[in-house]
Amino acid sequence: MISVANLSMRFGQKRLFENVSMKFKEECRYGLIGANGAGKSTFLKILTGELQSTTGEVSIDKDRQLGYLKQDHYEYDEFPIIDVVCMGNEKLWSIHKEREYLYSKTDLTDEEEERANDIEELFGDAGGYTMEADAAKLLIGLGISEDKHFEPLSTLTGGFKLRVLLAQVLFFNPDILLLDEPTNHLDISSIDWLCNFLRNRKGTLITISHNRYFLNEVCTHIADLDYQEIRSFTGNYDDFMTANAIALENIRRENAKKEERIADLKNFINRFSANASKAKQATSRQKELDKIQLEEIKPSSRVSPFIRFNTQLRLGTKVLEGNNLSKTYAETLFENVNITIGNEEKVAIIGTNGVGKTTLLKILIKQLEPCNGNVEIGETVKISYFPQDANEILDMDMRAIDWLAKFSPEEGINETDLRSFMGKMLFSGDEVYKGVKVLSGGEKARLIVAKMMLEAGNVLVLDEPTNHLDLESIESLNYALTLFQNTIVFVSHDREFISSLATRIIEISENGIIDFPGTLAEFEDYKKSLAKRK
Repeated sequence: MISVANLSMRFGQKRLFENVSMKFKEECRYGLIGANGAGKSTFLKILTGELQSTTGEVSIDKDRQLGYLKQDHYEYDEFPIIDVVCMGNEKLWSIHKEREYLYSKTDLTDEEEERANDIEELFGDAGGYTMEADAAKLLIGLGISEDKHFEPLSTLTGGFKLRVLLAQVLFFNPDILLLDEPTNHLDISSIDWLCNFLRNRKGTLITISHNRYFLNEVCTHIADLDYQEIRSFTGNYDDFMTANAIALENIRRENAKKEERIADLKNFINRFSANASKAKQATSRQKELDKIQLEEIKPSSRVSPFIRFNTQLRLGTKVLEGNNLSKTYAETLFENVNITIGNEEKVAIIGTNGVGKTTLLKILIKQLEPCNGNVEIGETVKISYFPQDANEILDMDMRAIDWLAKFSPEEGINETDLRSFMGKMLFSGDEVYKGVKVLSGGEKARLIVAKMMLEAGNVLVLDEPTNHLDLESIESLNYALTLFQNTIVFVSHDREFISSLATRIIEISENGIIDFPGTLAEFEDYKKSLAKRK
């Protein structure tokens, strides 16, 4: 078990949390949630010992091992991927290396001969004979194919390197597992695999995530970092949202009753305090009044942006049409693809990482040329685009407000109006003048959403828009898109996001493209029925 007592963390005058005391129970899975900047990652780093808290202490039972997802993959770049995973279990890896050394020698001393006999037993007891097979299962589950396992880690891109580090900590299988945004860079199938894996493993889990599906599928408890304290709720994220709303409503109702009683008491006291025959009753009511305390409702650190996508140009029936599209880099991603997207469709492009989702999206909006085929965009179409990589469209040398001004209508827009758009996306005061290059991932994403609102496009195209947003921003964006009456085309691995929006699914895989007219749930039922026929 792991616990914290009177834990506080301050950076200068800023307090992240104060006097937090909490026990994380065995066999429980905690989702650590809170607004961006509330201190979630800082709290995890204190648990690992990477950071020292301002006050308080962390206690871990002596016989319990703690593991956490490391972010620095460069130290492993030259090692084979399978070895990087196996290194997660330091004891087993040490035995393995010593065993390899002894077996590489042609002549062993008597002492080495005796050690070789001992180490064989140690190796077996530690799980050495299934070491590579166990590591391979983790890698395959996380979407790294078997043909890659013996290549150096440096051959993978950043997102896939982080998958290997995730496999590494899962291979260690610690009693207490800490994960900070483990679903980042995972596709839907890998997220499903991870959910199933974490539900079935023993031990304590504390994870930070902005993925609602993941929190609902995995967590038995929610640890809510808000009001500079952590409160624990039993249940998953949806249970927490319900319980939190009910608790706040109960407080408001009780306060309303108390306020009504306070008004009655004050009225009686004012009327009869000077009346000798009623003085005793007035005194009694004054004592009752003195005892009534309204329960404080603290202002939450959570603030939701206000997002609405309004259009200025009416959208015609013809939107996007791709004819015989093909794209090849080192390998062919897709070929002879025909896609017609009409008015009011909500199209989700899904598939595993690297199959060409972003490529197809960019081809459809003419940001990328196909090897073969052509794309036609309707005359009435005005596209507003959210890229997967914010750096594609952001100018790092500009101030945020100046960059946003570039997307104002032809007649121009004044600074007050720009500040209004930015204020809706939670940029307040002098924050609007911050340099783009110093913005956090979440701030960059919100600035791009402000750009989309300002553009007033009648077709919205989004590539992984939820990647850097907190839960409140994701839910606000999700809601705004459900209100949008025109066409939306988007790439996402967020199951909740896709389920709530998509009316059509385009899945790209190594076997080709499936264009399915229906929701994600209907598409998955269709895939299951196909699998049964085989």
